[in-house]
Amino acid sequence: MISRYTLPAMGRIWTEDSRFRRMLEVELLACEALVRMGKIPTAAYRRIRRAVRAKGINPARVAQLEATTKHDVVAFLNTMAESLGADARFLHLGLTSSDVLDTATATQLAEACDILIADVDRLLAALRRQANTYQFTLCIGRTHGVHAEPTTFGLKLALAFSEMTRARQLLEDARARVAVGKISGAVGTYAHLPPTVEQYVCKKLKITPAPISTQVVPRDGYAAFMSRLAIIGAMLERLATEIRHLQRTEVLEAEEPFEEGQTGSSAMPHKRNPVSCERVTGLARLLRGYAVTALENVALWHERDISHSSTERIMLPDATCALDFMLVEMTRIVRGLKVYPERMREHLGLTKGLIFSESVLLALMGKGLTRPAAYRLVQRHAMRAWAIRGDFRALLTADPDVRRHLTPRELDRCFDLERHTQHVQRVFTRLGL
Repeated sequence: MISRYTLPAMGRIWTEDSRFRRMLEVELLACEALVRMGKIPTAAYRRIRRAVRAKGINPARVAQLEATTKHDVVAFLNTMAESLGADARFLHLGLTSSDVLDTATATQLAEACDILIADVDRLLAALRRQANTYQFTLCIGRTHGVHAEPTTFGLKLALAFSEMTRARQLLEDARARVAVGKISGAVGTYAHLPPTVEQYVCKKLKITPAPISTQVVPRDGYAAFMSRLAIIGAMLERLATEIRHLQRTEVLEAEEPFEEGQTGSSAMPHKRNPVSCERVTGLARLLRGYAVTALENVALWHERDISHSSTERIMLPDATCALDFMLVEMTRIVRGLKVYPERMREHLGLTKGLIFSESVLLALMGKGLTRPAAYRLVQRHAMRAWAIRGDFRALLTADPDVRRHLTPRELDRCFDLERHTQHVQRVFTRLGL
């Protein structure tokens, strides 16, 4: 991921230095397990551990050796061997490259998930606060972009809160699916190492041993992980799209923060564009693409090939960094959201009462009219009101057929705006808000 969308904590997980340190830890833990089994002399293990931890792994030297070996793990091992002498023969005993790579990657993904879960928690807190602030702030609900019925701005934010609650559950599930290691050797038969080594290494790393593996951890877990990240991205995109629409000049019921010194356009000084929400929208598209790639990686040849490897080197850092950025960005947007209740009230009256058509329909049905008959009666006046930009209630009041079934007081109740907030509290209670 380019630095523009990489936040420090997440970025550190995916550095070459971090990767090599984790690979080294896997190698040392495997040695520890073999020491316990009497397969490696204790003194040799202590010398290995002291030497490699003192010197560390030089990524530049690994890259230099890889130019010749064309194999990154062999280059990694050769780099360590340069300072170990005869003790180097005890490294990587019975292991294959993917034992080290997949197990190290599992620790990276687990840590990345922990950051993402913390991100979601902060967004949930911001949504909770704003949803409660605007719990009863009436605004128009839209379907197909057209005015439908009144809702509250708090309910819009409560929906996002509910989505992010599910996002947290998705991340917890995703973490469990990818925090999986394997130390089962070439083609996964444990031919040269017993499963106890795998169990020891994974327990020390606080990840789960794969129940069964080939030469690699099965990639359906990675596909599930990437799919969940893409779903969360789509949830964030939905909220970003809502804010973008509400910020349109013709609407302007809410807008993302526009900070001191910010510029909206190089040419037009008046512009306040929803660029942050648009950024979230664009990155969500990226995540969906990576989900497709992860699905393509499930079907590897026989016990393995490496067609998955090149894509994962890109998409795992990119996807986690992108979602981390998106969650932090959306938290900033929600915290600083500008809301215009007066504009919302103005729009509630824009159609001159048409938004209460269902209330009139139900009231007429309550008086004994069939749905088709009541619908035709209400729709006739609704279409007339659209055509002449007239007052819907006045047209209904002037119709003898309507007056025959509804008293003026009953018609008043149909146009009662506050009735649309009467059960909002129940929804908030159900969501734990």
